[in-house]
Amino acid sequence: MWPIVGLSYGTVLGLAGAFGGFTAFALVLVLGLAGFVGGRAMEGDIDLSEMFSRRSA
Repeated sequence: MWPIVGLSYGTVLGLAGAFGGFTAFALVLVLGLAGFVGGRAMEGDIDLSEMFSRRSA
């Protein structure tokens, strides 16, 4: 499944870069990465509370 997701994501990035320029490419890249991290957090593979919690010294 993941190779198909990667192929789809690469195709979308390529089209955004070709037709929308660098700004569209960067926007698709950033939103895609945010969606990927959010999806991994929803599955429980990443614990975001460790990343955003304050540590007391």
